[in-house]
Amino acid sequence: MDSFVAASKTVPLSRQVRGYIALTKPRIIELLLITTVPAMVVAKGGIPSLWKMAITVVGGTLAAGGANAVNMWFDRDIDAVMKRTQHRPLVTGDVTPTGALVFAVALEVVAFALLDLGDNFLSAVLALSAALFYIFIYTLWLKRSTSQNIVIGGAAGAVPVLVGWAAIQNNITVASLLMFLIIFLWTPPHFWALAFRYKEDYSKANVPMLPSVKSMRSTSVQIMAYTLVLTAVTLVLGPIAHLGALYDLAALALGLGFFAYSYRLYKTESPKVAMRVFSYSITYLMLLFIAMGVDVVVHHG
Repeated sequence: MDSFVAASKTVPLSRQVRGYIALTKPRIIELLLITTVPAMVVAKGGIPSLWKMAITVVGGTLAAGGANAVNMWFDRDIDAVMKRTQHRPLVTGDVTPTGALVFAVALEVVAFALLDLGDNFLSAVLALSAALFYIFIYTLWLKRSTSQNIVIGGAAGAVPVLVGWAAIQNNITVASLLMFLIIFLWTPPHFWALAFRYKEDYSKANVPMLPSVKSMRSTSVQIMAYTLVLTAVTLVLGPIAHLGALYDLAALALGLGFFAYSYRLYKTESPKVAMRVFSYSITYLMLLFIAMGVDVVVHHG
């Protein structure tokens, strides 16, 4: 802790605060939480109480933020090598390694208590298990050892829908598992499209992200395959979760759009097109889950 105290004297408080916020990777969390609330709406068959949504969103945010902070703590060596991550707070010294770890553990403890007391034990366990999976399975093991790292590691990012569902129903159902599978299948094409832009970075850091170890053609074929399977699963969810035509049409249109973008990447092998695939993937996930929530409200409102 001495190093932390010493660092706090030299780094302005405002920069430290910004550093701690940056440790949680807030932009990634935003995207995951966009999926949590619609999952709660589908589980409820209507709009849950604002209190229930707030508890679940805040608890999920803290749990994911703690996991992301440990990820940055462990990856600070490769973050210093990669251009994309050279401004992260542990690389710049705005936050110390000890400070980051203490912060991460505190977030996980508060998240578990909040979800356990405010929702139920199942939602708290799910959120903590996602954090532990992300830390121990993805960050400490898979990320540096296999090009399938994001395929398996992406499971952690798919758990927030299960947390949202469990917060309402206190169980796990086929419908909630299909939502989990949607995000699980969405993660590789989403991340690989971004990784095209930074493949030299990953190579320099010896991280075997698929675009840095396989050709663009090979990776784009896998992206296309994932978008097709993803679209099929989104269409299966409709009848299982008792969603209507509004959701079905949205799922089909968004899925065809995702495939069209990935096919264009396959044809052009262009990094610019890869970034368009990445941007579209974010829009895709947001609109798909919004369509779920809207469909439920329209039918039950």
